[in-house]
Amino acid sequence: MTTLLLSARATEDNQALWRAAVRRGWIVERLRGLTIPDGITDEELVLHVEALFAPEIAKKLSLKLVEPREDWLVELPFEYRQRNVQLTTLGDARMLKEPAFVKPPNDKSFTAKVFASGGDLPGDYDDSMTVLVAEPVEFEVEYRCFVLDREARTMSPYLRYGRLARLDDFSALDEESHAAADLLRRLLADRLVEVPRAVVIDVGTIAGRGWAIVEANGAWGSGIYGCDPDEVLEVIRHAVEKATP
Repeated sequence: MTTLLLSARATEDNQALWRAAVRRGWIVERLRGLTIPDGITDEELVLHVEALFAPEIAKKLSLKLVEPREDWLVELPFEYRQRNVQLTTLGDARMLKEPAFVKPPNDKSFTAKVFASGGDLPGDYDDSMTVLVAEPVEFEVEYRCFVLDREARTMSPYLRYGRLARLDDFSALDEESHAAADLLRRLLADRLVEVPRAVVIDVGTIAGRGWAIVEANGAWGSGIYGCDPDEVLEVIRHAVEKATP
């Protein structure tokens, strides 16, 4: 059997995944923070939990999270990202004198946003922490895509000119969605670009520059927005692996 482990917090996303899993005949269990329900013995465990808890939960279950390298976005050819991005330490980022977009590479330990200067970065994190620093740009439209084996399985808009796409029932213009899908196809067909087997890749339009990769994240902890929950399940079931001893 297959067991889907969901976070305790009830959301539209995990309710949709719950229903899709039940249709597949999977067992569904809810976590309580870092507490794992008793009696989890299934051969296949699938996770969809918050990034804050995922590493510790995976460790307890002897699983390894599949996620992009910290420098994944930095190493992308410029044609895909359309802006300058570097990987550095929080200590070095604190020395910035100009506005910059700063975020942790693979977690949500602090809110990613444009900081007026390095002095405005949060002070309660170690200076050795790695961060991504990017030139500030305006993403007008953003799409989420769940990818498996370099194939886009399901895609949905999630933000349009600062407005959540959920408010418009995730409606997408044909020309816009075709352009997003085209960028993804080019990226996934480029064998010079490393792509984890199961991953979420966000794409969007930068004002004055065009379509670009926003970022990539682990599929096990990413919101699904208007994506097909059954296709999402197919991706996230490959987003964890058994850890090697």
